[in-house]
Amino acid sequence: MADDTTLLPDPRDTLQHVFGFPDFRGVQRQVVDRVLNGQSTLAVMPTGAGKSLTYQLPAVMLEGTCIVISPLIALMHDQLRSARANGVRAATLTSADADWRETMDAFRAGTLDLLYVAPERASQPQFLDFLTSAPVALFAIDEAHCVSEWGHDFRPDYRGLRPLLDSFPEVPRLALTATADHHTRGDILTQLGIPEDGLIVAGFDRPNIRYTIRHRDNPVRQIARLMEDEPGPGIVYAPTRRKVEDMAVKLAAATGRDVLPYHAGLPPEERAANQAAFVASEDMVIVATVAFGMGIDKPDVRFVAHAGIPKSIEAYYQETGRAGRDGDPSQAVMFWGAEDFAIARQRLGEMGDARQEGERKRLDALAALVETPACRRAILLRHFGEDPPEQCGNCDNCLAPPEVIDATELARKLLSAVYRTGQTFGFGHIQKVLVGMEDERVRQRGHDNLSVFGIVEREEAPLLQPLVHTLKAHGVLVQTEHNGLALGGAARAILLGEKPVSIARPPARSRSRGKRASQDANPVGNPLFEALRTLRREMAEQAGVPPYVIFHDAVLREMALSSPSSLSEMGRISGVGQKKLDAYGDAFLAVIRQY
Repeated sequence: MADDTTLLPDPRDTLQHVFGFPDFRGVQRQVVDRVLNGQSTLAVMPTGAGKSLTYQLPAVMLEGTCIVISPLIALMHDQLRSARANGVRAATLTSADADWRETMDAFRAGTLDLLYVAPERASQPQFLDFLTSAPVALFAIDEAHCVSEWGHDFRPDYRGLRPLLDSFPEVPRLALTATADHHTRGDILTQLGIPEDGLIVAGFDRPNIRYTIRHRDNPVRQIARLMEDEPGPGIVYAPTRRKVEDMAVKLAAATGRDVLPYHAGLPPEERAANQAAFVASEDMVIVATVAFGMGIDKPDVRFVAHAGIPKSIEAYYQETGRAGRDGDPSQAVMFWGAEDFAIARQRLGEMGDARQEGERKRLDALAALVETPACRRAILLRHFGEDPPEQCGNCDNCLAPPEVIDATELARKLLSAVYRTGQTFGFGHIQKVLVGMEDERVRQRGHDNLSVFGIVEREEAPLLQPLVHTLKAHGVLVQTEHNGLALGGAARAILLGEKPVSIARPPARSRSRGKRASQDANPVGNPLFEALRTLRREMAEQAGVPPYVIFHDAVLREMALSSPSSLSEMGRISGVGQKKLDAYGDAFLAVIRQY
């Protein structure tokens, strides 16, 4: 293990020669230098910031094998393809690999740069014995937030890694995650034995993603419109398996696009086939439960849509982060309903006291994101401890600022009506009482004689529905077993005039569309760009890999714009390393010369 980077060549030379990049991005160089110096590190880097390069590059430069601990087989195989395409000697050791004997022999012979394993295997005593048979250069722990009980995606097997790491005290540890708040970061450092001065936080901003949050009225129609605006690949998250399958069928019928379902209840072979088809496609949409995505390193996902609320802001950040990993403009759109929060708050009551408080805070934070009339990105970044500008210019509220209304008095009227009618009736009945509509049910129960009957003016009435959504999201109104409304949370403080309530005025319904986020990302319609994409598709099919493993869209875009006339000129394009230049350069040059 080198303890002085001066003993090694300049990592930028390896970066250019192997990976085809002229220089490091963001904090990559800081992380790589620490690894090359033998220092353990926790790197918190946003999705798309190039986390895998921070261990792949040292793995090529250092003597011995880098052991990468990763939570999903699909993710390992995806990264394996990309590493091998750059000429990195990589292998996986999983239950899905028939060549495990050859992989173990290659490790013992010292001919592997990278070896990917799951935490379940890495925490076994026999794996420790195996690792003593050859030099280990580095332990890279991917998705490191899984080690923390404070994280949103806790995996107990990650807790068993410490004995393995401690058995190799001279080998540095590199923990990587895109989603860890302040508390979770501290827990990761403790659990993996990384010193506090080993923390590098790159920031959480993904400026290429446009965030939009809308109330859900007809999710199939709303997502179909999004698909019309965004012709590239997309992921739609639905809350249940039944809704996944139903929505996949309806979206395919509504748009004519290829749309496939993905959830844990599908037969394994169908699930694997659907995932493989999506990864290889340049325009497919997959409808999935949140189980889908961590195993996907597909860079060209142009949109992520949620047909319901995620579990938390951390989960939302991670799920939306699957859009635009290539850095091109992309969209993250959430369609939510008040019933989502009602169901989530009911589940809180079923949890033990220890978890309940933390989960309630997460749900409140999510409600604040959904309901804010201010910048969505600022709310997200503040949640992770950053100090962003007040406006980002690339979320729905910044692009079309909503009118904010003081709804405190209207909220007091609404809550009074809920209380005086007995906290058993649904919104429809409460609304009739408040606007003074005398139907038989209202008269029968004597609600036309209440002091709250008819106290809402005609111009205020359209605000009742969005106000109910807001109060439900914050737990001020809770849904009863029979879908009635009851008071909860801060209802008393609002009724007493101690807590103000504001809401954003609902936008007028319109069929006009905004300019799509990725409209100018690729020169679609440019004959050369389309020809390069066609060649890439043919090569990918022949090699049995997704098109992006050959080259990203950004590389093809640069080829179409600069039209290199020689291999040396093509080699100067970012993302074209020596192995790819040798393998594909002549074929792409031949197409460019035709134009």
